[in-house]
Amino acid sequence: MTAQVLAGPVLAGPVLADPGQMLGAMKRDLPLLDIDLDEWTRRMMRWHFSEATGAAFWLGQRDTLGFDPLRDIGTYEDLRAFGVFDVGRLRRASVRDLLPRGFGGRPFRVFETGGTTGGPVRIVNVTRLHNDVIMYAAMLRARGVAGGDIVAMTPSGPHAYGHFVEGLADSWNGAVGTIDFDPRWVKAEIRAGGRASGYLAHLVSQTVTLLEHRAATLLFTTTKLLLELAAAVDEPLAAFGIQAACTGGTSGTAEEARFLREEFLGEVQWIDTYGNTLVGHALQADPLLPGARRANHLVPPFGVLRVAEPQDWTVDVSLHERGRVVTTTLLEDLFIPNLIERDSAVRTPPHPWFPCDGVADVQPFVLPDSGELTEGVY
Repeated sequence: MTAQVLAGPVLAGPVLADPGQMLGAMKRDLPLLDIDLDEWTRRMMRWHFSEATGAAFWLGQRDTLGFDPLRDIGTYEDLRAFGVFDVGRLRRASVRDLLPRGFGGRPFRVFETGGTTGGPVRIVNVTRLHNDVIMYAAMLRARGVAGGDIVAMTPSGPHAYGHFVEGLADSWNGAVGTIDFDPRWVKAEIRAGGRASGYLAHLVSQTVTLLEHRAATLLFTTTKLLLELAAAVDEPLAAFGIQAACTGGTSGTAEEARFLREEFLGEVQWIDTYGNTLVGHALQADPLLPGARRANHLVPPFGVLRVAEPQDWTVDVSLHERGRVVTTTLLEDLFIPNLIERDSAVRTPPHPWFPCDGVADVQPFVLPDSGELTEGVY
């Protein structure tokens, strides 16, 4: 553990009796969330394309865009003028070129993706992790499980997920038990024709050791690893003192979800997020009717999810139809317009907790010419 073990959960702020108060709590803790999406879009154009504050990455492209972002982008919808974002540009970019000049003199960190669709992509973090922590902590408070210590069965090293979990625990002086976890090793084994079983067993063994202390109330991991953990232990997760299992990254089948809820999780809350290093956390909105889909939503104005026709990213599918996920990230740290994700999903309507469309039933989406995709464990 990275800090003294706590006797029980220490709630970070008041528990919200109604999860519907979640967005209001987020806005109180992070007032930027109260800014209109179109206004925030204009602010981000000024930030990223002004000489004084923008990063060399975007400033160097301004004259080749065919339009002036400062003059011609007045609304979120206008961002379609940027076309489809080529993530390969981030792979080739210098880290220093990604750092906005407006953050000059401030400390920053470099995060990397897991390399699911190719070589790792690097981004810089100055304020993003802090903002993600504020939003996620508000969600945990709304569900009554904020505070306490954490077991993190999450990627370490340059990967944002592990740093995020540590930052979340820091927000309430919680302890984090972490494991050595390199998701690229699993992917390298699979691509070489090997098997991931040995490394999965290594990850599970480390995690069980931490759980056996029965000191933590939160477990962070991926759905695939939660399944591996369930197969490796003889007790339900609640027996270890866990109150909530928080997952992200890989998707699971309906049968796997049923198994986890009925055979392993029991009364433990399962809080699942959709996202990645580039887009952040799309938070879970509980279904309003029995049997309805659980959906995930980004919190505007920092990011927006769309579900588009697979052959035309500019056209949204109808509600409750499946399509290709398209994301836009609007942060001071990072601007990525119109990123076509590796996933398909069902488009869901806005939820009382979140004002924008969401996604449900996320699955990998690979076209024959879209390149290699190796999910591994993350």
